[in-house]
Amino acid sequence: MTAGFEIWDYVVFIAYAILILGVGLWVSRDKDGHQKNAEDYFLASKSLPWWAIGTSLIAANISAEQFIGMSGSGFALGLAIASYEWMAALTLIIVGKYFLPIFIEKGLYTIPEFVEKRFSTNLKTILAVFWIALYIFVNLASVLYLGGLAIETIMGVDMMYAIIGLALFAAAYSLYGGLSAVAWTDVIQVVFLVLGGLVTTYLALNTVSGGEGILAGFSKVWEAAPDKFHMVLEEFNGDGSANKNYLDLPGVWVLIGGLWVANIYYWGFNQYIIQRTLAAKSLKESQKGILLAAFLKLVIPLIVVVPGIAAYVMINDPSIMAGLGEVGQLNIPSSEQADKAYPWLLQFLPTGLKGVAFAALAAAIVSSLASMLNSTSTIFTMDIYKQYINKNADDKTTVNVGRISAAVALIIAVIMAPLLGGIDQAFQFIQEYTGIVSPGILAVFILGLFWKKTTNKAAIWGALLSIPIALLLKYLPIPVLEPWMHQMGLTALLTMGVIILVSYSQNKGSDDEKGIPLSKELFKTTPLFNIGSFAVMIILAVLYALFW
Repeated sequence: MTAGFEIWDYVVFIAYAILILGVGLWVSRDKDGHQKNAEDYFLASKSLPWWAIGTSLIAANISAEQFIGMSGSGFALGLAIASYEWMAALTLIIVGKYFLPIFIEKGLYTIPEFVEKRFSTNLKTILAVFWIALYIFVNLASVLYLGGLAIETIMGVDMMYAIIGLALFAAAYSLYGGLSAVAWTDVIQVVFLVLGGLVTTYLALNTVSGGEGILAGFSKVWEAAPDKFHMVLEEFNGDGSANKNYLDLPGVWVLIGGLWVANIYYWGFNQYIIQRTLAAKSLKESQKGILLAAFLKLVIPLIVVVPGIAAYVMINDPSIMAGLGEVGQLNIPSSEQADKAYPWLLQFLPTGLKGVAFAALAAAIVSSLASMLNSTSTIFTMDIYKQYINKNADDKTTVNVGRISAAVALIIAVIMAPLLGGIDQAFQFIQEYTGIVSPGILAVFILGLFWKKTTNKAAIWGALLSIPIALLLKYLPIPVLEPWMHQMGLTALLTMGVIILVSYSQNKGSDDEKGIPLSKELFKTTPLFNIGSFAVMIILAVLYALFW
């Protein structure tokens, strides 16, 4: 086994697996005399406290995409990739203050359900089918592929066996228990995730400093690779050559352009993220959970991006590489295989801690798989099955259909996952291709929420035309449109333009009958939420000023 796993590493990992399965199955049990109903299975009985919501949001979000993909992007282009995390902290505040009050007031199970209440069943069905396809063929498949890649690199297990093992692990508790099992096990997953990530970061920085500690290591990494610590990338390098990474993160436009489309779509209108906020005891509890997640997002780059930068410095320092011995020569990442950076680092952890770090990686992968499976089954069951196949399904049937649909989605994703082989920076790949469809959905939701004149016909036209618009911008030979974030931002604006024009042509400026009445009271938040939000914004301003 390439990672040199020893008995204590296996003990730690097996203990983690038993703990997760045990907790997941325990919270999933049917209470005496109570048959699990749709609210129990899909919304955890609407009983989640704020700390479970906050940690579950992070566990659902942080997956192999971040541990493997973001570390790979840190290795390839540096700290600038952390904008995804730090801007997400601000996005969460926006979602908590302006989106959640509307969603929770309407008592939603799914995001497509909002579309039905605001627009029509037809548009809901279009988006439900799209989301199911996206979750299976992009999200589930990519998480399984990256997880399989990590296990293959670290333990020498064949990728197909690794993918099947991860799928069975996630299915073992999530299919039976639903959102309750997913959310409560996520609390434990986050502990492993953060602990394992910090252990790997410490190891990498301590190795760079020659055993002098993490502060000395961070200082040396900064000195050795100062170009890796710029949040805003320049279009051209110091020698006048084009910066190849600029196309992925186009300078200041990251802060004011297309990345907002990706962030607001992901955190505001993504079923497997927003579902745990809909399961809160109350709106205030949900908003406190959002605030906790925002603070955690500020820390995430320390455990997913910095290790990638440290790996880059280690590999380019002959004296460090000489000290790593034969193990250091195994699976060395390169600019063409940046996603190997994190698994490569795990090889150097001491016995026991290697098991902790591997458990953290497994926690990140399995928690996201479980969340995606639960949300895929929720959308299929509530928006397709109960709408078109069996409108009068009882609770037992509804829950069973949820379990079966999750299992089918997982099987398809397992078959698709190996086909993603050969991707360089998987995190960027996922963002780019999700970005073709997310601007249209964002446009429909933003105008549907906050512009009462938006009509159903306009929303359908916007949703359908947004993909051709995105593809047209992607393949137009115009240099300024080359960065895909520019394409995403412009697609969102053009789609909004289509929706506004069609709405005006229909209602001549009058409000749509399904327009949402808005008031200051609806968006009123507690002093705790307000103070916490300002604290997040101040920390973000300091971070960007420090690493500009």
